[in-house]
Amino acid sequence: MEQCFVGIDISKDSLDVHILPQGRQYKIANTIARIKHLAKKLKREKPELIVIEATGGYEITAAITMAEEKLPVALVNPRQIRDYARAIGRLAKTDSIDAYVIARFAQDVRPEIRENLTIAHLHLKELVARREQLIEMRSSEKNRLPRVHSPQVIETIKLLIQMLDQQIKQIDEQLNDTIRKNPTWSQKAELLVSIPGIGKKTASTLIVMLPELGSLNRQEIAALVGVAPMNRDSGALRGKRSITGGRALVRKALHMPTLVATKRNIIISNFYSRLTSNAKKHKVAIIACMRKLVTIMNCMLKNNQVFRPEF
Repeated sequence: MEQCFVGIDISKDSLDVHILPQGRQYKIANTIARIKHLAKKLKREKPELIVIEATGGYEITAAITMAEEKLPVALVNPRQIRDYARAIGRLAKTDSIDAYVIARFAQDVRPEIRENLTIAHLHLKELVARREQLIEMRSSEKNRLPRVHSPQVIETIKLLIQMLDQQIKQIDEQLNDTIRKNPTWSQKAELLVSIPGIGKKTASTLIVMLPELGSLNRQEIAALVGVAPMNRDSGALRGKRSITGGRALVRKALHMPTLVATKRNIIISNFYSRLTSNAKKHKVAIIACMRKLVTIMNCMLKNNQVFRPEF
């Protein structure tokens, strides 16, 4: 049977589907019933790969439904799709064209399949994202407080900060409770918090936002997080190495633990001292320490071992 590749472009109201190399395309409503029907239809096609463009949350129901039908699904960043479209000269943008480009991307690039995509993991991911939004809102309100003088305004800001504190606390409790009840997640959390500098909140974020931790090699996990230095060399030009891409929320969650680790974690502390003594700037040294911390965590989860200084 000829291999086939599926591209799905998703909007709030509809899904545009394109199947290559057959060239079949159709449009369906973005409803659970229609998506389930589509999944069963695609299962009969036995696709090599289905690529869905991440579109701010509208793609989740389709991705999970496909995964539940044991279909090979990959979620892809829209920027990658647009870069690929420009590379093949497809500058026009409509839903049907986008579905075709996504199918071409699946056929030519073959991105990594998302394994074990579940509703439970989706709920946790949304909780972590919501927690981050609430923290940003609280930070904004705290920054406003010193700049106002009206007692009424001050009171409203304080009340809002108090409410945000309560909501953040509730989400933390929900995350901890959900992770504690899941044996796999609970074991991962126990291993991660054994690292000096990593607390329960950071462990929760890593479990949810970096589920690949422990399943990749050190180069792959560093690139996935976005802490791997990338070359900028071409011809006679020799540019500085810098990080790019990756998961910004994971890096943000690891920033403060990395700073703490430079003081309390003997491995990271010694590494940081060696870098700074070699005239590395603080920011460069911190990113390098973050990469080393990610590598250590990846090794621990892969081997099911608690932290040991001899790592």
